[in-house]
Amino acid sequence: METRQEAVTGTIGCATAVLGSFAGIAVWFPYGRTALFGAFEGETNPTVLWLGLPVLALGGAATALAVLTAVQGRRRLAVGLAAATAALAAFGYAFDVLAAPQALQDCGSPC
Repeated sequence: METRQEAVTGTIGCATAVLGSFAGIAVWFPYGRTALFGAFEGETNPTVLWLGLPVLALGGAATALAVLTAVQGRRRLAVGLAAATAALAAFGYAFDVLAAPQALQDCGSPC
């Protein structure tokens, strides 16, 4: 059977993951809103929804859990979660998951 301390630790871990996901969504929201609804002449960028939201939600959860496990003294798990966060960041940069619609990007003076 689980002890009370293990149950509390698990609850704290779940709450940390949820709060980290909400933090990732909060970071995504300005980009997502602009890309989905605020584009010039109705141009949208759905990859911000399909790629950006999951990457930032998972990245927020992984980052929060990495910090929690580091504070708890479980270094190997913290390093693994930090590596997962780095992999998500690399994926995000590679696929430009926060890209604005083309109409919102600066195209220079002769537009």
